[in-house]
Amino acid sequence: MKTATTSQDRLAKLDFDRHNEEVKQVWESFHAGRPIRVPVIVGTNTRYFIFNDQANPEHINFQSFIDDPDVMFDTKLAYHRWLQFNILRDDALGLPEFWPMSVDFQNFYEAAWFGCPVHYMDDQVPDTTPGFSDVPERVMEHGIPDPFGGLMGKVLEYWEYFKDRGAKETYLDRPIKVVSPGSGMGTDGPMTVACNLFGASFVCETLLLEPERLQRLLSFITEATLARIIAWRRKIDQKFPDDNYGIADDSIALISTEMYREHILPHHRKFFDTLGNGVGHSIHLCGDATRHFKTLLDELKIQAFDTGFPVDFAAIRRELGPKVQINGGPHVDLMLHATPQEVFAECRRVLTSGIMEGGRFILREGNNLAPHTPLENTEMMMAASRQFGVYP
Repeated sequence: MKTATTSQDRLAKLDFDRHNEEVKQVWESFHAGRPIRVPVIVGTNTRYFIFNDQANPEHINFQSFIDDPDVMFDTKLAYHRWLQFNILRDDALGLPEFWPMSVDFQNFYEAAWFGCPVHYMDDQVPDTTPGFSDVPERVMEHGIPDPFGGLMGKVLEYWEYFKDRGAKETYLDRPIKVVSPGSGMGTDGPMTVACNLFGASFVCETLLLEPERLQRLLSFITEATLARIIAWRRKIDQKFPDDNYGIADDSIALISTEMYREHILPHHRKFFDTLGNGVGHSIHLCGDATRHFKTLLDELKIQAFDTGFPVDFAAIRRELGPKVQINGGPHVDLMLHATPQEVFAECRRVLTSGIMEGGRFILREGNNLAPHTPLENTEMMMAASRQFGVYP
C-alpha cells in the first residue's frame, strides 16, 4: 500500500479522529438549526493543485490534464489526497471512505460546448474566447447543440472511462467512486455564458440599446442549457425538480437591479422553476452583487448566498434577516498576500459584524483559493472560528 501521509504533509500530526468528531458535531448542529460554531469551508479545485509546486512536483499541466483521461484521473486522485492531509477545514480529513471522482473541464466547458475555441495559456486555467462576437446570432444557426455532442461528447467518453477504471481500482486501499459526470451538470448562468459567447461589451451594450435582440439570444442559451442538464440528469437517473438546486451568474454584478429584474430574472426563474422545487434554492455570485440579494430572495426563494468578494456582511444580514444562509469571508487576494495575523484579524472582523445572527453563516475564502496561498493563512479561518465563531 502507498503511504497515506508523509512528513511533508501539513496535517501529518493532526489527530484525525478528534478533528473529524468535532466536524461531525459542527455540521449536525448547523443543519439542526442549533449551531455550536461557525463552519469553515475552503474552496479549491485542480487549479490550486496544478499550480502548486509542493502539491504537484511532477508539474502536470492543464493541457495534458484535459487531453488525457488517465492524467485527469490520476491527478484528481492526487489532488484529493493532498487536500485530505494539507488543508484544515470543517471536513472529514485523513483517509476518506472513498475517493470522489468526476470529469473536470473547469469553467470553460459551457462556452466550448456552444462552439467557442479553447486556449491553453501559461500559468492559467484553460479558457475560451468569444466565438460569436462577429455575428452573435450564428450561435443559433444549427439549433440547440447535442447534449452529448461536442465537448460534452468528450465528457461522456471520460465519464464512461472513469466508471470502468474506478470499478477496477482502489487508491490507498480506498474505493474510487465516480459520483457524477461533473462538467455539464450545472451552469455558470445565462448572462455569464452570453458574455463568454459574445463578449461582455456586446452583452451590456445590447441590453441597453437592443434589449429584444439580446433576449432572443438569452432565451436560446437558457433553453439549450436546460436541455443539456435535463438530458444528462435523465441519463444518470438523477431526479428533478429537487431540493437545494442552485446556479451561478457572476455577470449580473455588471448591471443594475432594475435591469436585472427586467432582463435576467425571467431566465433565472426558468431554471429554478424547472430544476428546483422551492426548497433550499442557492446561488453563487462573484463580485459585489449584494444589491440584487433581496430581489433574489423575494423572487426566486434563494435561501443560500455564496459570496465571492469583500461584501458588507452586517448590511446583508440586516437586509435578508436571520434565516438566510450566507457564505463568505476574507478575499482571496488577502489570503494569498497577507500575514496570518492579518487574515485572522479579517476573519474576526467578519465574524463579529453581526453576520452570525440566526446561526446561518459559513466562513470561507471569497472565492476559490488562489494557487500558492500559504496554508498558515487558511488555518487562520479555523482559528478565528474557534475563538470568535462560537455560539452561546
